[in-house]
Amino acid sequence: MAKLFGFSIDDSENKLKSKSIVSPVPPNNDDGVDNFIASGFYGQYLDIEGVYRTEFDLIKRYREMALHPECDNAIEDVVNEAIVSDLYDSPVEIELSNLNASDKLKDKIREEFKYIKEIMDFDRKCHEIFRNWYVDGKLYYLKVIDIKKPHEGIQDVRYIDPMKMKFVRQEKNKDRRNLINVNSIKESDKVFYPEIEEFFLYTPVASYPSPGMISGGGAAKHIKIARDSVTYVTSGLVDRNKGTILSYLHKAIKALNQLRMIEDSLVIYRLSRAPERRIFYIDVGNLPKVKAEQYLKEVMSRYRNKLVYDAGTGEVRDDRKFMSMMEDFWLPRREGGRGTEITTLPGGQNLGELADIEYFQKKLYRALGVPESRIAGSGDGFNLGRSSEILRDELKFSKFVGRLRKRFSNIFNDMLKTQLVLKNIVSPEDWDAMSDHIQYDYLYDNQFAELKESELISERLGILATIEPYIGKYYSQEYVRRKILRQTDSEIIEINQQIKSEIKKGIIPDPATIDPITGEPLPPPDQSGIDPATGQPMDQMPQDQGMDQQLQAPPPPSTRDIKKAEI
Repeated sequence: MAKLFGFSIDDSENKLKSKSIVSPVPPNNDDGVDNFIASGFYGQYLDIEGVYRTEFDLIKRYREMALHPECDNAIEDVVNEAIVSDLYDSPVEIELSNLNASDKLKDKIREEFKYIKEIMDFDRKCHEIFRNWYVDGKLYYLKVIDIKKPHEGIQDVRYIDPMKMKFVRQEKNKDRRNLINVNSIKESDKVFYPEIEEFFLYTPVASYPSPGMISGGGAAKHIKIARDSVTYVTSGLVDRNKGTILSYLHKAIKALNQLRMIEDSLVIYRLSRAPERRIFYIDVGNLPKVKAEQYLKEVMSRYRNKLVYDAGTGEVRDDRKFMSMMEDFWLPRREGGRGTEITTLPGGQNLGELADIEYFQKKLYRALGVPESRIAGSGDGFNLGRSSEILRDELKFSKFVGRLRKRFSNIFNDMLKTQLVLKNIVSPEDWDAMSDHIQYDYLYDNQFAELKESELISERLGILATIEPYIGKYYSQEYVRRKILRQTDSEIIEINQQIKSEIKKGIIPDPATIDPITGEPLPPPDQSGIDPATGQPMDQMPQDQGMDQQLQAPPPPSTRDIKKAEI
C-alpha cells in the first residue's frame, strides 16, 4: 500500500485499555464499513471492486433523484427546516451550559468553534453543505494542517466528493490459530481481538472506479489518508445485509420510479386519445379490388390537405404519403351498404382524472418523511390556528428534522476535537468526557413549533390562575413552578436572579410594597410619625395595641388545669 498521508491523534489511555480487553465479538460500527483487506499468495491486497462500484451507483442514483421536481421540493422542505438562514444570527451556535468546565475553557471552545465555521464558510454555504450530506448520505472534509507547526491547528478544510473516497479497515493482527475461550481464566488461553487500522482511500480522478485490486506499490491512482485527517459524517442509515451506507432518499427510489412511469403513461394516453378522429366510409360499388383501392386513394388525396410549411428551409412540403396515429381512417364499402358516410370517433373522456398521480405524489412524500400537506398546490396546508388543528405528520416531521440535526452535528464534533487537541487546549481523554455534554443550538423557523410553544404557555398560565387561591394552603410555590409551569432547576435559579436584578433596577415593583389582596401599592409611611388612619403617633401604637391585647386576652391556663383536662 502507499505511504500513509496525513496526521493521527494518539490516545495512549485507550491503547492501554484495549490491550486488556478480551472479547470474541468485534466492536460495533454504524458507518457501513467492513474489512476489505485480505491476504493471498502474493501478499496483501485490497479488493474494493464490488462495494466501491455499488456505492458509486447508489450516489449517482441519489443525485439523479434529487433533480426530479417533486423530489427536489421535498428535499428543500427538509433542508429549509433543518438549516435556517438569518441576516443577523448564525444558523448554528455551540451550547455549553451542560458542560462542567471553567468559564475560560468555555470561551476558548466558543472561539475555536467560531473559527471552524469561518474556515468552512458555514454561514454562507450551510444550505449546500447540509443538502449534499442529505442527498449523498455521507460527507467528507479533509483537514489541512501545517506539519511543521501542528500546534497552530487546522489551517483549512476542503470538501471531497464521496465518489472519490472510500473508508477502509485493515486487521493488523492476522494470527487466529487459537480460539477465544471466554470462560477460561488462564491468561495463556486468552486471545486478544486483532487491532484494527482505519484509513481512507482517495481517488483524485473523478471517473467510474475501475475493477481490479490494489497491491504492493502499484496503487498509483489511490492515495492512503489517515483516519484523523478526514472528517467523515454518515446519514446513520445502514443496509444491515450488505453493510452499505444509505441516503435518506433510498426509501423513495421505488415511489419515484412509479411516479415517473405514471406521468409518462398519462402523457402517452392523452396524446393518443385526446384528438377526435373521423372514419370515412367510401362507396366503391362493384369495382374490383385493385381499382377499388385506387379509387380510395384518389378520394383520400383529393380531400386530405397535407401541405406543410417548413420554417427551417422556407419551403412548402407535401406529406400526403404519411399517416400518423392521430389522423382519420378511410375504409371502402361495397354496394348493399349505406353509401358514403362520415363517422366521428370521440376523444378520451377521463382525461381530467389525476387521482393516480396525486396518490403516487403522496406516496413519494411519505417515503421522504415530508408531510403530505406540503405538496405544492394541494390546498391542504396546515392551519395557523391552534396546534390541535395541525396534523400529526407535522409533529413527526419536526422530530425527524431534530434527528437529522443531531446526526449532522458530528461534523462539528470531529473538527472541534481535532482543533482543541492540536492546540493543546484539551487532551484526547478530556475530550471523550466532554463531548457528551457539548450541544449545538440551531435556529428554528418552524411555525408549528412556535404555535405549540405559545399554546402550552397559555394553557399553563390558565391552570396557574385557577390554582393560585390554593397556593400556600394545598400547594407550595416550588411545586407550582415545577409541576404546573414545568420550570427546571436551572430555569428557576436564572428567573430568580433576573427578578432580583429587575427589582433592584426599578423595572418591576418590589412585592413587599404591593398589597397581596388588592394588588395595589401600599401607601408609604408618614414621615411625621402620625398614622393617617388613627391620628395617633406611630411609636405609641405598638405599645398601646400590645397593652390592649394583653388586657383583652384570657389568662393562660395553669398546669393544674391542663392536668385535669388530660385526666
